[in-house]
Amino acid sequence: MKAVVITSPGDPEVLQLQEVEEPEIKDDEVLIKTEAAALNRGDIYQRQGFYPPPEGASTFPGLECSGIIEAVGENVSRWKVGDKVCALLSGGGYAEKVAVPAGQVLPVPSGVSLSDAASLPEVACTVWSTVFTMSRLCPGETLLIHGGSSGIGTFAIQIAKFKGAKVFVTAGDERKLAFCNDLGADLCINYKTEDFVVRVKEETEGKGVDVILDCVGAAYLQRNLDCLNVDGRLFIIGSISGFVAELNIAAMFAKRLSIQAAALRTRSVEEKASIVKEVEKNVWPAIMSGKVKPVVPQRFPLGEAAEAHRLMESGNHIGKILLIA
Repeated sequence: MKAVVITSPGDPEVLQLQEVEEPEIKDDEVLIKTEAAALNRGDIYQRQGFYPPPEGASTFPGLECSGIIEAVGENVSRWKVGDKVCALLSGGGYAEKVAVPAGQVLPVPSGVSLSDAASLPEVACTVWSTVFTMSRLCPGETLLIHGGSSGIGTFAIQIAKFKGAKVFVTAGDERKLAFCNDLGADLCINYKTEDFVVRVKEETEGKGVDVILDCVGAAYLQRNLDCLNVDGRLFIIGSISGFVAELNIAAMFAKRLSIQAAALRTRSVEEKASIVKEVEKNVWPAIMSGKVKPVVPQRFPLGEAAEAHRLMESGNHIGKILLIA
């Protein structure tokens, strides 16, 4: 089979489509013939040499995919050959076939194409496990999403609105802000021309938001805390501005604030299976009802993974980017 290989750590051109051996499945795994894989920021970090796959995982990039099951392990009962599925991966999505634990597999939601389904597992599992399970966003509360036009952001807007929350977003240009508005965001802030702390305080009568989903990291840490409401929760899922920040913790005492952070890829197989189960129960109905939709304006052939990475790194994309196998 063919797969995209990281020939050495570096720029996008190190991604090369090569002939490789097919994966062998374990008793609790399925083999998926890949229809599409979706890009994630972690793929770029892995390509650059900063984010190695967990022990035992495929060395090929790709944290989610969709396709058709081609084989099942002896201990797998739910899935059968021919099932159309999508899956949360620890790696290996940029390939024509991938082996994945059966507990990390989801059915393609009705109303969603097989290729578009590749855009769902990582964002759905990330947003559900952080915003809802750990930060406990409730109906009537307000969520601030940094990077509202990203894959995570466009999904989080939709599912948070579906669950009855108010949604604020930041993005860097008017095109992206307009897209977020069309998805249902209640307040769209251009972080290049406006101070998001000031805008949040204005819109909330000085109270602040209840939950923040942040992919920026160090540069926003203090400002995020400054625009949280009493009992506010900050959840950090990325650090594109760096890892080290100075913090005045006085406001944390006064407003009973909490800071959390998590990565999905490094969780155990059991933890991932539990998250996937919750996503199918709580998120899939919203997708099947048409209230939450994939946002996939950009697609590339598998052999053009380097070009897809360049687009993601440019920051000019909206939503998810797919590689079609």
